Amino acid sequence: MKLIAGLGNPGAAYERTRHNVGFEVVDRLARRFADPATAGPAKAKFHGLLLDARIGDERVLLLKPTTFMNRSGLAVAEAVRFHKLSPERDLLVVVDDLALACGVVRLRPDGGPGGHNGLADLEQKLGTSSYPRLRVGIDAPGGVPQHDYVLGRFRPDQLDRLEPALDEAVDAAACWAVHGMTEAMNRYNRRNTA
Repeated sequence: MKLIAGLGNPGAAYERTRHNVGFEVVDRLARRFADPATAGPAKAKFHGLLLDARIGDERVLLLKPTTFMNRSGLAVAEAVRFHKLSPERDLLVVVDDLALACGVVRLRPDGGPGGHNGLADLEQKLGTSSYPRLRVGIDAPGGVPQHDYVLGRFRPDQLDRLEPALDEAVDAAACWAVHGMTEAMNRYNRRNTA
């Protein structure tokens, strides 16, 4: 069993904001891999919304924390511990990244939070930084304060690059679930050079 957790903020006010790309990737994974007849609606569990999916022969839990970004670790750590998953092998966290150009997708097997409050909380709650993450670039904020930028919506020129990146992120997450991190990095990190 695998767990893919997309980080974001719950509620309509935050939909389609830069900080919610993790939620958007999980939503697309759900549309592609969760059979509504067997999975049913997402369940409120682990301080989040949880949906059962199947990618290839692998059972994959899709999680969207409802704790707001800065407390994302609570939901993810609860799900990891309940299902006795290994963060290093069984968890993939999908998150926005200011250090990557909008439209770039990168997989990493581990690393620090890089100033991202959701990843910092996750690292603290898991007690490790050794967990895979799928980063989706949202561009640097330029002259806009970072808080305002990440909670803002994408510009039209960014949306043109974001839409294919979200589909690419879904493909990369599915590859990770079935083939593992090394194969997913080999296939998808080279393809994103924007």
